Amino acid sequence: MGNTIFQKRLFTAMMCFFMVLGMTLYNIILHSGFGLHVLTDMLKELWIVYAVALVLDLFLVGPLAKKFVFSVIKPVSKPAVVLSISTCMVFCMVTLMSIFGSVMASGVSAEAVSGYPSVCIRNLIAALPLNLLIVSPLARALFMFLFPELREERIDTEKR
Repeated sequence: MGNTIFQKRLFTAMMCFFMVLGMTLYNIILHSGFGLHVLTDMLKELWIVYAVALVLDLFLVGPLAKKFVFSVIKPVSKPAVVLSISTCMVFCMVTLMSIFGSVMASGVSAEAVSGYPSVCIRNLIAALPLNLLIVSPLARALFMFLFPELREERIDTEKR
């Protein structure tokens, strides 16, 4: 989303931040319950996880997901392309970030390897609806608020 490199990078950073925030909260609550520790634990973990996720998103997953989607489907409609790219990115990011989370929690160990499939499935169950139903609409609305000229440009394009 966006016309300039800055706008595209900003949108990616926003999407990544909201996804990391949501998934970090989900995993902390899943593993240690809900309580006062959630906020402090989240603030400790959020930034390193965000940095790793953003680098993966910008330089590996984003380009590969787009290349894959455009090689598999014909761009019939913009919503179909956006939905396909978002879904592909969720699968890829969950796969990679679950490895990162398992290693962060257990180190490089047999426990991390044996627990990885269940961690990956639990994260996918949360990440897909989080992305499609909450984060994507929220990030798009915030982005359009920050760049109202894009909203007007989009409306003009739809009228044609």
